[in-house]
Amino acid sequence: MKETSVLCLLFLISLLSCTTNQARLTVSPSSSQFFKGDFVSLSCEEDDSSAGWTLRRNTSKGQRTQCRDGWGEVNGSTCKLSITAPHDSGVYWCESREGPISNMVNLTVTGGSVILQSPVLPVMEGDDVTLLCKTKTTPSNLTAAFYKDGSLIRKQPTGHMTIQHVSRSDEGLYKCDISGHGESPSSWITVTGEDTTTPPPTSLSPPVLSVLSCAGSVCVLVLLVLLVLLVRRCVNRKPEVRDSAAVYSSVTSEDTSYAEIIIKEKQNNSKMRGTAASCLHHSSLLQPTTGPLL
Repeated sequence: MKETSVLCLLFLISLLSCTTNQARLTVSPSSSQFFKGDFVSLSCEEDDSSAGWTLRRNTSKGQRTQCRDGWGEVNGSTCKLSITAPHDSGVYWCESREGPISNMVNLTVTGGSVILQSPVLPVMEGDDVTLLCKTKTTPSNLTAAFYKDGSLIRKQPTGHMTIQHVSRSDEGLYKCDISGHGESPSSWITVTGEDTTTPPPTSLSPPVLSVLSCAGSVCVLVLLVLLVLLVRRCVNRKPEVRDSAAVYSSVTSEDTSYAEIIIKEKQNNSKMRGTAASCLHHSSLLQPTTGPLL
C-alpha cells in the first residue's frame, strides 16, 4: 500500500511539471492569413516573464526551425519577420528548454489577392467575432460573400461580417470571395467555453516531439519505479542457502531433545536349547583323556 502511494505521488508530480509554466503565443496583427511580403510580429508571453522560450515553426515544407534560422529577427521575446512566400505558411509555437510548448497558431501566406482576416486565437463563447474580407490592392469595402464549411452564409456589401454571441456551433472553416478579385484561403475558427490556448486543427504535421517528451518522461519514471519495486520483491523472496556446518553452529542446548530407545530381541527357546545341547556334545568329544594311550 505504501509503495503504491509513492508511485501515485511521483506520477502526479510529473504531470504537474508538464502542465505548469505554459507560455502564450500572440500574433500582431491578429490574423491567421497574410499577403506575400506582409510583416508580422510573434511574441512568447508567460505572465510577467518570457525568459527561456524560443519561437519555432513547422512550415509546409516540413522545416522545423526556430526564429533567426534563416527567417525572422529576434527582439527580446518577440520575433519580427517578413513573410515572403507561401511556403512560409505553417504552424508557429513557443517552446521552452524543458520541453513544454505554448498554444500553436496556423498562419497562411497567400500569393493571391484576397485574404480573410479572422481571429488567430480561440474566441470565448458568447463573444462577437468580426470577419474581414480584404484585397491587396483595392479598398476593403467591396461586397464579399462569406462561407462556412463550404456553404454560403451571406453576402455583405461592406466586406466584413460580424457573428454575434458565438457558440460551439460556429466553429468551422471560413473563407470569403470578392467577385472579380478571387477567393481567400480557408481558416479555422475555434470557440471555447474557457480561457484556453488550444490550437486549431491543421493539415500540417504538429510538433509532436515536444508534446510526447513530457509523456515519455512520465512513462520512464513509472517504469523505473516499477523496476525498483520488482527487484526489491525478488530479493526478499530469494531462498537462503547455508551448509550443514552453518546450520549446526546455530543450534543451542535449548534446541536439543532426548529420547529413550528400547530394542527387544525375541528368540525361539527350542532353537536355543538345541543349539546349547549341540555345543555340549561337541565339546565333550573334543576334551582330551587323562589315562594312558593304548
